Amino acid sequence: MTSPSSHRGPLRPPAWAGRNYVLLTAGAIIANLGSHGAMIAAAFAVIETGGGAGEVGLVAAARTLALVLFLLIGGAVADRLPRHRVMVAANALSCVSQAAFAALVLGGEAELWQMMVLSALGGTGQAFFNPAAEGMLLSSVSGAQASRAFAFFRMAMHGAAIGGAAIGGAMIAAIGPGWVLAVDAAAFAVAGALRAFLDVSHIRPREAGGGLISDMREGWVEVRSRPWLWGIVAQFSVVVAVVAAAEGVYGPLVARDELGGAAPWGLALAAFGVGTVLGAILMMRWKPRRMLLAGSLCVFPLAAPSAALAVPLQVEGLIVVMLVSGIAIEVFGVAWMMALHQEIPEDKFSRVSSYDWFGSVAMVPLATALAGPAEIAFGRSTALWGCSALVVIVTALVLLVPDVRNLTMRSQDRVVVPPTEKAPAGDGKESVERLG
Repeated sequence: MTSPSSHRGPLRPPAWAGRNYVLLTAGAIIANLGSHGAMIAAAFAVIETGGGAGEVGLVAAARTLALVLFLLIGGAVADRLPRHRVMVAANALSCVSQAAFAALVLGGEAELWQMMVLSALGGTGQAFFNPAAEGMLLSSVSGAQASRAFAFFRMAMHGAAIGGAAIGGAMIAAIGPGWVLAVDAAAFAVAGALRAFLDVSHIRPREAGGGLISDMREGWVEVRSRPWLWGIVAQFSVVVAVVAAAEGVYGPLVARDELGGAAPWGLALAAFGVGTVLGAILMMRWKPRRMLLAGSLCVFPLAAPSAALAVPLQVEGLIVVMLVSGIAIEVFGVAWMMALHQEIPEDKFSRVSSYDWFGSVAMVPLATALAGPAEIAFGRSTALWGCSALVVIVTALVLLVPDVRNLTMRSQDRVVVPPTEKAPAGDGKESVERLG
């Protein structure tokens, strides 16, 4: 017998990929292709104006600071207004800021303060976009196929990030950073246009709330009431920070002093990116029943890159370690999205996501700022072993939370009625619902 899927044309998406999911994935691919090249271009734009490591760090820090300051507000706004409108507005802000950045660089008139302000505007756009986008994605797939949908989406994002960094690096060498920033602005414009066509008719209208502060407080109550949720957010506030310090500060220094320069470190980072794609492919087929337990166990390998740099391993060993850690973190990432999709009410998706994002980025500036003093005080190798130990300790602690060990995937916890379909008359399921 011929299966229904065999009748699909070669360009038709699978049945679980509805219209919103396709638009979200296409927009993410386009935006990531542009933004990952632009991150490299921004650094080289600063260098071309005569700046050094300090100036590059200030421009990057301006973006991160704005992201941290506005994330919680962004989450509250995205749960109050239609999420696709928040996404489009955030993309428009990012497009304008990158276009202005490109114009200054191409005109040879960029000053440090201007680049910092424009970078901060880009971070502000990201702060409003990220919670809205994650909430939109979570509300756009069904429980039965959530794992596959999230895994494919993340695989597409990671693939675009790898490609964008490679293409961006080549373009910077060929035509300069200003044009790469201009391409990123165009990518934001195209991605925003796609997201304008998202359909939110299947999402239950928000009830009137008490105000922005009240909405933020409700989001915090949602996080605080679930030990597995705040436990893992706290865990990753440490994990992301120490990994950023190890790989963003110590990694290039180890590569310079022990591995022969930037090229081996670039290969190791590329191996991590490949690992994330492989991890996403794995999660398209594997649905762990105790999803948070499987995901949390896969955080332990994130301690390995710091340990490998502390030894240090030769390039071949470091590449293997980075590949494995990339696979592992992607298993966690998909499992985490599955848990949020199953357990969090739809009308609070974006606020919970904003606290998640806030926990992940808030300590990064502090960790990277302390990396230098820690190296002076304890030595680079000891500091790296400390990074590795912190990952192991906080991950072991979060496994003490019973819900992290025991939260179980249910067969289908949320029904999403695709925007192109209508629920049977009289059943009252014309919006995303939590069942049971």
